[in-house]
This record gives sequence, structure tokens and C-alpha cells, in this order.
Amino acid sequence: MNGRVDYLVTEEEINLTRGPSGLGFNIVGGTDQQYVSNDSGIYVSRIKENGAAALDGRLQEGDKILSVNGQDLRNLLHQDAVDLFRNAGYAVSLRVQHRVQVQNGPLGHRSEGEPSGIPIALVLVPVFALTVIAAWAFMKYRQQL
Repeated sequence: MNGRVDYLVTEEEINLTRGPSGLGFNIVGGTDQQYVSNDSGIYVSRIKENGAAALDGRLQEGDKILSVNGQDLRNLLHQDAVDLFRNAGYAVSLRVQHRVQVQNGPLGHRSEGEPSGIPIALVLVPVFALTVIAAWAFMKYRQQL
């Protein structure tokens, strides 16, 4: 494939209940140990098997955690972020940023049967809507023609 790779960024509120092994994930990042160049944010580095995060299923490795129980994680030292998670209580609310890889740009040769770059619904829905509007207009104004 020759296409350019971009990312779609979405945010989600995830509520976890602390289990026997805590919240069930590890973090990296902070102002003192940047995980991503020019970004001192806190990122999920590992989801622990059978932990609270794994059982919930929404939090993924590589997700950026924006806040814990409403407290912003920007400009924190790594250990301060760890302490915030440890002291967050039994029910913990996380504001999380997901980055989903999407394919853009020109594509190489596709084999027969491979899907095209545009979902069929993206084409059919507007065509159907225009057909319905045209039929309605025809029925409404046909006596005037």
C-alpha cells in the first residue's frame, strides 16, 4: 500500500472499579520522562491480563489519559501521576484520548473483492435521500406541470 497514514483522535469517559490488582494497567510519561516527543502526557503502557481495565475492554495500550476523577494530568511528574492513580479511590473515572489509525491518500493495486476506500453507505445514503426528495417534489407539484 502506498497510502499515507493518519490518526483519528477521539475522547471517551471510562469508569473503572478498582480490583484486587488495582486498576489493571501501567502508565508512562510525565514532565520528567516524556513518552512521546514534545508531549508530557500520561499514556497507558500495558494492560494487565484479567485486571479491571482488561475486563472493561475500552482502555488500550497507547491511549493518553487526560484526567482522573476530573483532575487534569497535564504538567505532572510521573510519580505524581502514579500517586494520583493510587489515591483515586475505588470507583475511578478516566478521561481518555484514543488514536485510531486510518488510511488516506492514494492506494496501490487492489485485488478483486477487496473493499474500496469509500464505504458504500457514504454513497448510497445521499443518493437515496435525493431520490426521496425528487419523488416528493414530483408528487407535490405534478398537477402544476
